[in-house]
Amino acid sequence: MHYNSFFASAEPLYQIQKLENMATVNVYQQYFAAECTFNGVERRAASVLLIATSEEGQIKYEVAVSFFPHTSEDDFAVSYDAYFSKVLFEAKGRRSKKREQQLMETIQEEADSLAKEVNGKIFWDKPLIEARRG
Repeated sequence: MHYNSFFASAEPLYQIQKLENMATVNVYQQYFAAECTFNGVERRAASVLLIATSEEGQIKYEVAVSFFPHTSEDDFAVSYDAYFSKVLFEAKGRRSKKREQQLMETIQEEADSLAKEVNGKIFWDKPLIEARRG
């Protein structure tokens, strides 16, 4: 009886549909030389992102930093254990180029704040790839 009532529930289906309606876009992403030791692993690079998530008339922007080992020039295997993020803006509405430009003006400061929390440092003057915009 309990087994059948679990599968009769519409809640799991609703959650799946809700995920399908959510749009996540990397507004900005760029890799930089960096330094950070996290979970006993030395990291020599960081991926810095501005992420927009839109769902049911709500928009959320967050900055994210992921430190990764970068053991060679072509090693961009990002580690997910050294991923840190912070919500910068959340409200009713949709994506706005004007708002994104304002957030881009503070992205270095916000990413540095996240890096500092784990004794990391991002070298902004040493990009490893060109910026990607979405």
